[in-house]
Amino acid sequence: MSQEQRKVALVTGASRGIGAAIAQQLIQDGFFVVGTATSESGAAQLSTTFAENGTGLVLDVRDVVAIDAVVSDIEQRFGPVLVLVNNAGITRDNLLLRMSEDDWDDILNIHLKAVYRLSKRVLKGMTRARFGRIINISSVVAHFANPGQANYSAAKAGIEAFSRSLAKEMGSRQITVNSVAPGFISTEMTDQLSEDIRKKMTEQVALGRLGNTQDIAHAVSFLAGDKSSYITGTVLHVNGGLYMA
Repeated sequence: MSQEQRKVALVTGASRGIGAAIAQQLIQDGFFVVGTATSESGAAQLSTTFAENGTGLVLDVRDVVAIDAVVSDIEQRFGPVLVLVNNAGITRDNLLLRMSEDDWDDILNIHLKAVYRLSKRVLKGMTRARFGRIINISSVVAHFANPGQANYSAAKAGIEAFSRSLAKEMGSRQITVNSVAPGFISTEMTDQLSEDIRKKMTEQVALGRLGNTQDIAHAVSFLAGDKSSYITGTVLHVNGGLYMA
């Protein structure tokens, strides 16, 4: 299938972990994938990995000018972004009494404000195509309290509320907006935790194990495809029974 026949998917934070798994799954699904990284080396590695199935670009999701420039570049070279996966994120965990203004602002800007900016920027192309899939990566902590993550929890809960509102606005144009809320997922970060902490995490999960990045990629794949065309404004929980809505 030539690039002209493939829908373009944009995945932020695609250089590792959940983002990398999502990007590879969407390539398998037949999308032309543009993945973003925060460094030139990361973007170059994505381009090498994707080969003819996509490309990597540098993007700081806090930078509104950069967002416009990257999306404009994608539109000119590959066509409109018809699937947007807002995945880029960081953590700045701390008890609220010790949390700095910067720790709060960084999390809200990178998670919540970037979702607003990227979604707004791609909507014109989706509207013209009368097709669009916006998939926002939330977290179980939007529902399941975790001490030390007031900033992260607030941002993720905001993403889910934002998604519901935008789903109402864009439904008539056949654009769906959904969230995927991962639970405890085995990544490079959790691999560095002690066995005792990993054991305590696992004990809270009904299925008795941590999830893997492919579990999240499969959920995104479903929401990006035609089989989910009548699903919008929802949160798909992928947590092994850690939290049951």
